[in-house]
Amino acid sequence: MRLGILPGENLVSPLPLRSPFTIFARFFTKEMEIDFKPKFFEALRNYSKEKFAADLMAGIIVGIVALPLAIAFGIASGVSPEKGLITAVIGGFIVSFLGGSSVQIGGPTGAFIVIVYGIIQQFGLEGLAVATAMAGVMLVLMGLLRLGVVIRFIPYPIVIGFTSGIALTIFTTQVGDFLGLGLRDVPADFLSKWVVYFQNLSSAHLWTAAVGVATIAVIALMPRLSKKVPGSLVAIVVMTVGVYLLQTYAGVRGIETIGDRFSISSSLPAPEGFSLSMETINLLMPAAFTIAMLGAIESLLSATVADGVTGERHNSNTELMAQGVANIVVPFFGGIPVTGAIARTMTNINNGGRTAVAGIIHAVVLLLVLLFLGNLTRYIPMAALAGVLMVVAYNMSGWRTVRSLLRGPKSDVLVMSVTFFLTVIFNLTIAIEIGMLMAIFVFVKRVSETTHIAVLRDRLDTRHHSDVSPNEDDKMDLAPGVEVYEIDGPFFFGIANKFDDLMRRMGDKPLVRIIRMRKVPFVDSTGAHNLETLIHSSQKEHIHIILSGVRPEVHQTLERMGIEAMVGSDNIFRHINKAVLRANALVPELTRARGERHRRHHHLQE
Repeated sequence: MRLGILPGENLVSPLPLRSPFTIFARFFTKEMEIDFKPKFFEALRNYSKEKFAADLMAGIIVGIVALPLAIAFGIASGVSPEKGLITAVIGGFIVSFLGGSSVQIGGPTGAFIVIVYGIIQQFGLEGLAVATAMAGVMLVLMGLLRLGVVIRFIPYPIVIGFTSGIALTIFTTQVGDFLGLGLRDVPADFLSKWVVYFQNLSSAHLWTAAVGVATIAVIALMPRLSKKVPGSLVAIVVMTVGVYLLQTYAGVRGIETIGDRFSISSSLPAPEGFSLSMETINLLMPAAFTIAMLGAIESLLSATVADGVTGERHNSNTELMAQGVANIVVPFFGGIPVTGAIARTMTNINNGGRTAVAGIIHAVVLLLVLLFLGNLTRYIPMAALAGVLMVVAYNMSGWRTVRSLLRGPKSDVLVMSVTFFLTVIFNLTIAIEIGMLMAIFVFVKRVSETTHIAVLRDRLDTRHHSDVSPNEDDKMDLAPGVEVYEIDGPFFFGIANKFDDLMRRMGDKPLVRIIRMRKVPFVDSTGAHNLETLIHSSQKEHIHIILSGVRPEVHQTLERMGIEAMVGSDNIFRHINKAVLRANALVPELTRARGERHRRHHHLQE
């Protein structure tokens, strides 16, 4: 039997029923609207000669900076040097033409070296093409589903962990060329590589090692002489000329160049297709997912950093779709994965680039170099490229950030360390998967620790409480047999068992339980299930349940889960004082009913 209450005292009026079709249609039209707004076309609306002059200078400089990096990344990834240039040309053009950032520079980056090399070793160049195209499709879907904001929620310790791991791996892959060990079949895994290096350390070529050391020295010293001229380009030019002179006039031999290992093609290749099958797709799905995730993270991180400098705001969904299209197109020309490059993007900004036109000019500059100066790249020493990549690895390592994170919470240190070691010892796919799982568990643990449950009896202090109706006393007396269980925090799967355990430990059996939910922002299905279990067990024990302070969004969840029907709409209140009045009014009747049950039970025993 339920006692009547005054109209308007319950939480809300019954919510209007909506059909599943209506709910789906609203979600589709609102959430699935395509968010594709390239910055290039926005820039053309108010473009001027002054902007073009600035973009032209920035584009030329970025193109010059990107030249040695594109070649180095291509070789380190296991493809020919011109494939790195082709990736920078085609990928860079598409990212700037269709991207959601005005200053983003796209192309090959060091982050992909490890995974691309591994894919080529296992599945060949065709396998790489398939995986890259699949990753492109995933990126486009991410953009269509408006997941650009979600990607940025990946915990920072994970990003630092796998970035540092990649940096160490890149450094390791370059040791052989840096020292001139002359190795060809080097093991893929980290530890085996170092074993082979130490076993062949006696075969190091001193002149080659000198070129590598000199390259690093030039790159390190150039900022002191000029910050406008890229140190990597100066180092490549100086070392190439120096090695040519040593070989021609000093009779020095044994310094390997690009031309000794690769045949260079100075033209854009015709697009070629590749075969697809479900078996191939299934085999390459993990690798494609890793490429897509890494590309999304790096490109959006680069765009976010750029926003902080320029004061603009990129469109993350448009950026993801542009990155996706680039990665779909590039494999047909033999290229490697494309993403936003932080260093080249910052170079673009620092040299005056403010629109996507600068990125397109950078792609054109690289195309001209490929077509007219491609043959000259054959004279570049491999040790010089190794030195450039070692500097890239050093800059990627973020050792200052790592040092600061080591002073942070132990859980963050654990996530970062595990991600780092998994990246180095195993591969990036495992590192991202395990790192994300660990981060989720840490998050759940932290949130569950912030949720508290209190049991209140006799008197309730309601000063400064938000769920008290106006013109009410600050303190309310609770009738004997009335208990208030206050939940402070989200009522989800991480805390639901804690609430259930508390209920089980309570030895007494009150007449009325008021579950106060004013500080519960949401309830998930597990929390709702536990609440349902509590209501069932309480009803079996003839304990009346009242819900108080239920927020509208929480109330909707309880309604959908059938909990409102179990409790009754007249037992759900917005204000705690109304809930207490309801509970106190129920006590006399519930006391009589409990006494009657005891008498009947006694009578049956006799």
